Amino acid sequence: MSLGTGKNSRILITGAAGFIGMHLSMRLLERGDKVAGLDNLNDYYDVSLKEARLARLQAYPDFRFYKIELADRLSVARLFEDLRPDAVVNLAAQAGVRYSLQNPHAYVDSNLVGFMNILEGCRHRQVKHLVFASSSSVYGANTKIPFSVSDKTDQPISLYGATKKANELMAYAYSHLYGLPTTGLRFFTVYGPWGRPDMALFRFTKAILEGQQIDVFNYGNMRRDFTYIDDIVEGVVRVLDSLPRPNPASSEKEPDRSTGSAPFRIYNIGNSQPVDLLRFIEALETCLGRKAVKNLLPLQPGDVPATFADVENLMHDVSFQPRTPIEIGIQRFVEWYRSYYRV
Repeated sequence: MSLGTGKNSRILITGAAGFIGMHLSMRLLERGDKVAGLDNLNDYYDVSLKEARLARLQAYPDFRFYKIELADRLSVARLFEDLRPDAVVNLAAQAGVRYSLQNPHAYVDSNLVGFMNILEGCRHRQVKHLVFASSSSVYGANTKIPFSVSDKTDQPISLYGATKKANELMAYAYSHLYGLPTTGLRFFTVYGPWGRPDMALFRFTKAILEGQQIDVFNYGNMRRDFTYIDDIVEGVVRVLDSLPRPNPASSEKEPDRSTGSAPFRIYNIGNSQPVDLLRFIEALETCLGRKAVKNLLPLQPGDVPATFADVENLMHDVSFQPRTPIEIGIQRFVEWYRSYYRV
């Protein structure tokens, strides 16, 4: 089933000035959709980078921007009333595992209260499909590799992960109660041009070029399912165009954790090829032509040693197939970084 996207569908993207939000908005605009972008342009990281992303989007005639706090219930409700979007992609959230140890209230405001406002807007305006960002952080300290959507996710080890798990539960409830088609995507370590400054690739690149040491946690014994932005966007668009349906095989006695008796789905979206952090750093050193000075540190609270996405369901349902090796993805990021910062 298709939303009829590509033929002037109205799509609301929250977090449009963010890393994934900008790339996704551009992709949808280029195929003919009308995109409304919501963002609060907060100062969690460099606002000028968000403004530069936004400037790229505002060059498209079918893009409209709304500076709104997701937790502002009345403003969000008015936006839904005015736009009446066909579909919504909720990417706005307070991100970061480590930051959740310092500022927990930001996660409640954006990730819980804000998401509730999105659900209510979708419910009252009969939105055809809500796609929302979850996270691999919901798996907590899961040691079963690869992470599967059929695994239990009842023990998150960070508040960030807990809020993302809560989003999944809230979305399922709305799907069950109101028949709202919802799909959650558990993202795995997204990287690429225009990426977030708080992510490892950005921080490492900046430090190495400035001759500073890089903090390497768990003494380098980390593995991450690094996923290039173009692969992520391709997967999100395919999911957006495919409405979830109730799974008649799921029951209370034998529940399917990725579906259910409501029009609801959960998918992992990752590269499904985890990379050793030290190898990732070596690839970056090659692209930069400089060696990193490593400051080896213990595992941080809330962090996990390894992530690895089982994407079989996503491949089966929408033919998702990540294609970008880290060497190419890192090179593209470095080229963007040098150009953007003129270094």
